[in-house]
Amino acid sequence: MAGRGGIAVIDYGMGNLRSVAKALEHAAPGRPVTVTGDPERVLAAERVVFPGVGAVGDCMAELRRRGLDQALQEVAAAGRPLLGICLGLQALFERSEESGGVVGLGLLPGEVRAFPDPLLEPGTGRRLKVPHMGWNQVHPTRPHPLWEGIAPGERFYFVHSYHARPTRGEDVAATCEYGLRFPCAVARGSLFAVQFHPEKSQRAGLRLLANFAGWEPA
Repeated sequence: MAGRGGIAVIDYGMGNLRSVAKALEHAAPGRPVTVTGDPERVLAAERVVFPGVGAVGDCMAELRRRGLDQALQEVAAAGRPLLGICLGLQALFERSEESGGVVGLGLLPGEVRAFPDPLLEPGTGRRLKVPHMGWNQVHPTRPHPLWEGIAPGERFYFVHSYHARPTRGEDVAATCEYGLRFPCAVARGSLFAVQFHPEKSQRAGLRLLANFAGWEPA
């Protein structure tokens, strides 16, 4: 069970959560990692990872059905470390254009938008494929404990068709360029979230997960 010192990976029926759990176990040996859809076990964990793939409408519906939306609100309010991954970043915002318009968790002010159609490469005008899929450089915009040991411009693995637009510029922790510059990491207090997949990003991704496992927000 994810108790004291443990990490809970939220399971709401979407995505390959086992790969996230395995990456955490490798990055932070000795830290118990539990994949769970039980709100009580999420609330009992020392730190929480909120991953996800798929559509945000389905994600929010399942979170609410299982009572995990309230658990995430309580984790954030308690100041415990919370890491959002991919869809887990997008769901943190107030709303998303996806699925005809979806209300998110509202932990961060702002919205999630689709990449423009067509999405063109600046300078060349070359049409870029959506979803944005593959390795791309991540440029931290400010220091943060989760960037420790990760060089600016390090490559991480992305798969997404939507991107976050935070209301507050100070919430942006890193940007990426794919047709346009967009925030690919956000941070405020005990919350940190990334659009890329650290569990698929080899050495740099494992370092970020190890940093999260040892992070003690002020």
